[in-house]
Amino acid sequence: MFKYLLAPLEDCSDNALRTLCHRYGADLTFTEMTRVEGLAKKNKATWTRLEFHDSTPVAIQLLAGKEEQLKRFLSMFKPHPGFQGFNFNLGCPSPDVIRQGRGCAMVKRIQKTRKLIKIVKDYGYPISLKMRLGMNELEKSRKVYLNLIDGTDPDFFIVHARIGTQHYETPPDYSIYPECVDIGKPIYANGDINTKEKVSALKSMGVKGAMIGRFAVRNPAIFNKLKGESVPSFEQLKKEYLELAEKYNAPYKYQKNVLKRLGKEENTQDTKEEEMLSLG
Repeated sequence: MFKYLLAPLEDCSDNALRTLCHRYGADLTFTEMTRVEGLAKKNKATWTRLEFHDSTPVAIQLLAGKEEQLKRFLSMFKPHPGFQGFNFNLGCPSPDVIRQGRGCAMVKRIQKTRKLIKIVKDYGYPISLKMRLGMNELEKSRKVYLNLIDGTDPDFFIVHARIGTQHYETPPDYSIYPECVDIGKPIYANGDINTKEKVSALKSMGVKGAMIGRFAVRNPAIFNKLKGESVPSFEQLKKEYLELAEKYNAPYKYQKNVLKRLGKEENTQDTKEEEMLSLG
């Protein structure tokens, strides 16, 4: 069955948005990117990102680099109802993250990624990777993304069909998916997936599902829309979001970020703020 995933969205994808998207067709949701370093150091603000208030299916996205920090965090972690596993961010294009050898810089670091995956598996938890095609055109041309898929063994891969230096005005390159799928591992597509036509094309390439980010903030019911099911009005979606935000005590910043985008036309050009929503 083709599955739909809600992407990790900085300062947006908290319990309220995740629950609303799951209500309207998202099979799996993801937390916003959380740094393992802060979790390992027991930083309270970082751990609040891992507070869950219902059983909505969710995977926790981690920005990881140091093995000992990951082990320290996992030794403290206790699964909650709805927990479906972890996800490593190998797509964040932030210069600060790349300088640390993390995010998008990890796509070519197969040995390091393999070690991090093994640590999570040794604890008995599912693990997936969200990745770009490399940091630049040179890495893409060398197909480092295929080497990573071939050389590591997470439960599945989410491949954002852009390189690290590309913003959302550059169309994603869906032509890379057949080669990814041919390796024989579960591949999920990511990047500007907002029409049934795109979904149909991706299905024909053999991907297992689609991850949707910015367009899900604009329309949290886009998952059911792409499935061909009926969807509520934007006013109804806003009402339900606010009810969930109140129930789960969503921070004002998150509510503001969601409400100023919910209902925005899908073909509207992204703002610089929206560029930063999905870091990977």
